[in-house]
Amino acid sequence: MAYDLINADCFDWLTQCDANSITAIVTDPPYAVKEYSETELEKQRSGKGGVWRIPPAFDGHKRQPLPRFSVINDDPKARRDVYEFFTAWAMLALRVLVPGGHVFIASTPLLSDVLSLAMRTGGFERRGEIIRTVSTLRGGDRPKGAEDEFAETSVIPKGMWEPWGLYRKPLSEKTVAENLRRWNAGALRREDKDTPFGDLIQSVKTPQIERDIAPHPSLKPQNFLRKIVYAALPTGKGIILDTFSGSGSTCAAAVHFGYDCIGVERDEQFYNMSKVAVPKLAALYPSLFTQTANAEVSATRRKVSHAPVSSEPLF
Repeated sequence: MAYDLINADCFDWLTQCDANSITAIVTDPPYAVKEYSETELEKQRSGKGGVWRIPPAFDGHKRQPLPRFSVINDDPKARRDVYEFFTAWAMLALRVLVPGGHVFIASTPLLSDVLSLAMRTGGFERRGEIIRTVSTLRGGDRPKGAEDEFAETSVIPKGMWEPWGLYRKPLSEKTVAENLRRWNAGALRREDKDTPFGDLIQSVKTPQIERDIAPHPSLKPQNFLRKIVYAALPTGKGIILDTFSGSGSTCAAAVHFGYDCIGVERDEQFYNMSKVAVPKLAALYPSLFTQTANAEVSATRRKVSHAPVSSEPLF
């Protein structure tokens, strides 16, 4: 088992990657493309906004910055940019995935329809949507400037869930069974023999212990990522790719199960963060969602290559 972290633009990297070499993709991309551009990241890091909303401190706690997705949602050109970005990405991802390989890709309710159309245009089959239940700061607000007048209204529902699109590269074989035998892809791994992978996952806000390790503005919790990463390799064999790897949280979930993983991140600060964060995140909660994997993983774990020197055990 090994993981590799790469500081590169994923479009360039995917162009150079061998065809049919990746078993599954699990990724949390820039939902609206714009928010993780160099210009907007600079504004976010300086605390001066731009597309990022920098909430004030509350009760002595500094809140995480959030992108203003409604700005992109209301702009036809911005929506078109999102569609074109993910269509181009989907075409590249389709080439590198093995037949039957799945893509788990995060989105937002305001733009998931645009992402879905782009993935279909790029050649993927839509296989459903994973619902991550989590309360966010988005929505539920009264009309700005008329809060008292319309005290019993909300402009948009309070966000209580996050959509993760599920897509599959078409099979090359006649049946899923034949495709699994040839490519180790085409299905989803069950949590155990009696429990199929489900599309509703109870989740939480990312715990502070994880944010302390990896202070990325879009960090997803390990208790959620481990469930979808585990499901992504139906036979437990193959390579998981995260093309927008950020702090390396997806790779950390893969390391936890002894899966091979590649993380590609363009931003140098996030890339450097991930080199430190991956083994530390992977080492958290050693028994979290390992009941069905313990025997197999313990028999196949080997020293992780590319790992930074650390006194902490990886598993």
